[in-house]
Amino acid sequence: MNYTTLKIELDGPVARLILNRPDKANAMSEPMWAELPQAAAWLNAQPQVRVVILTGAGRHFTAGIDLEVLHSLSAKVLKPGCPARARESLRDWILWAQNSLTAIENIRVPVIAEIQGACVGGGVDLASACDLRYSTVDAKFCIKEVDLAVVADVGTLQRLAPIIGHGRLTELTYTGETFTGAKAEKIGLVSEAFATAEALHAHVDALARSLAAKSPLTLRGIKKNLLYSRDHTVAEGLEYAAGWNAAMLVSDDLAEAVGAFLQKRAPTFAD
Repeated sequence: MNYTTLKIELDGPVARLILNRPDKANAMSEPMWAELPQAAAWLNAQPQVRVVILTGAGRHFTAGIDLEVLHSLSAKVLKPGCPARARESLRDWILWAQNSLTAIENIRVPVIAEIQGACVGGGVDLASACDLRYSTVDAKFCIKEVDLAVVADVGTLQRLAPIIGHGRLTELTYTGETFTGAKAEKIGLVSEAFATAEALHAHVDALARSLAAKSPLTLRGIKKNLLYSRDHTVAEGLEYAAGWNAAMLVSDDLAEAVGAFLQKRAPTFAD
């Protein structure tokens, strides 16, 4: 848990994964890209963690990729030497960065993005990799890459269409429009936008604790099935769900949930 760009706070079954470069608006530096999958792997190894809240330190979620990273990548490609090898190296870096955000998507428990301030460029990629998203009404969103003469390449174009629709994604990607949390709620990018950061935090924290009280085995299964179904046909998704429940449906959690319902008490589940 010794990170230079991130911080993890544990509070019972809820973990807060915090982008921790507040003096740089949590811009995504190369060390941050490297540390995100490390943090994801650590969280996956903690059996007591049932929900993760992803947020930014200070006033912003993240201003997106650190421009120093783009400068460094350009320098690598333009340096003397074989241009094919330089571009192969750039492709490898892009795949590495993609895997960094896929690691967040593959955290085995629900991940809730808590967004205030800037959520720009890579920040939208990162939020798209989360299961749930909430913001303040005055948060600022932008798929910024078009204005930097870059094709977004770490998840927004692939993950966001099922969330907000292909047409809306096309418009926002082409225009680079900056829009508020209020509009993000209207188009479905966030589930709800709140008047203040305090109200946002209170809601996300209460939601996380509500989810953490449910069967962790079931929440993990729901997440796996949702992600699988997003990328497969209905028939394939149904087949996957049948296989999952054939293995996981009959469990101690099922017995506890039914028993608690019949006894009119709150269930208690093992990690």
